[in-house]
Amino acid sequence: MEQKNLAPNETMQVHEMLNFKTVCMASSKMMEGVVFDQELKALLEKDVQQSIKDINDLQKLLAKAPVIR
Repeated sequence: MEQKNLAPNETMQVHEMLNFKTVCMASSKMMEGVVFDQELKALLEKDVQQSIKDINDLQKLLAKAPVIR
């Protein structure tokens, strides 16, 4: 049986993961500008790109959250 909506606790957990991933992505993006080592800069860019994909996936999951009024 497939569930179409997230439970309230799942919604909160996905929201917390989304916030955490957003902060991590912003930190990596900021560090890219102050790092001189090209290997580290490449790793940070790779992290930013992966974070963008992860954030999009989490946003899709969050769209399944029930609307509480």
